[in-house]
Amino acid sequence: MPAQIRKTLVTMETTLIEGGRAAPRPLRMIAAAAVVKNPWAGRGFVEDLKPEIHDIAPELGALLTGLILDATGGGDKVEGYGKAAVVGLDGEVEHASALIHTLRFGNSYRSAVGAKSYLAFTNTRGPANCPIMIPLMDKNDEGRRSHYLTIQFAIPDAPAADEIVVALGASIGGRPHHRIGDRYQDLKDLGHDVTNPAAV
Repeated sequence: MPAQIRKTLVTMETTLIEGGRAAPRPLRMIAAAAVVKNPWAGRGFVEDLKPEIHDIAPELGALLTGLILDATGGGDKVEGYGKAAVVGLDGEVEHASALIHTLRFGNSYRSAVGAKSYLAFTNTRGPANCPIMIPLMDKNDEGRRSHYLTIQFAIPDAPAADEIVVALGASIGGRPHHRIGDRYQDLKDLGHDVTNPAAV
């Protein structure tokens, strides 16, 4: 069963001034979203979600990856990345999770941008016009705090109660005046082994 896609959306934000100071390099953040019919809506509690995951997640991953690449000019331009899903009020958070927490969804994007890090994520439930938030991190370095970013947007008519919004996010650049160091310096200062940060 292919995805029933009602609409797609691409949004781009460019930050030129932050903290009253011009950015040495403008930060560009891009989100691509698809509003899809929730394949499990109205069916009661569905024990096995895999058939729909296998049918729909790869299609959405490829579609949204293509939209991101078109907007950024290519995978090599993407520095930060992340994903999100918001299920409408008649669905379960598990339905939102199902479509993005599978390699069948994320590997399309990861491969296209040449990433090594896992995809930061949110999965929530909400009504139409609710905030959709996509956390980002550096695609190759999870400890690079300059690229800890969040894209926020809303779609006035989505998700409907029986829909899911699935989204990917990207950044070209990091926070314009980042000055909080990185995770590795904290670990060093605390005397922790960088390769074993939890000290277990």
